[in-house]
Amino acid sequence: MRQKKHKPEEIVAKLRQVDVLVSQGQSVAEAIRSISVTQFTYYRWRNEFGGLKTDQVKRLKELEKENERLRKAVSDLTLEKLILREAASGTEGTHYRNF
Repeated sequence: MRQKKHKPEEIVAKLRQVDVLVSQGQSVAEAIRSISVTQFTYYRWRNEFGGLKTDQVKRLKELEKENERLRKAVSDLTLEKLILREAASGTEGTHYRNF
């Protein structure tokens, strides 16, 4: 069975829906079933998105993407720097004997 990828806005809406159903007297398990996700997924979402508003979730996701992009850029630049440092030093420090 193919898993559905939920958008952050949908997740926040589903979390709110569970809160409403629980406040109306449904058990948490019944409320979770009504939004068609597993309990594991619900609690994972609640840990990540609980208490956030839709606009805050959008901003969080944007910042996570930007952070990942910046980490990759730093990693690439660090690797480039190491390669250039090695090339600039030439063969210093690496002496090979001719056999």
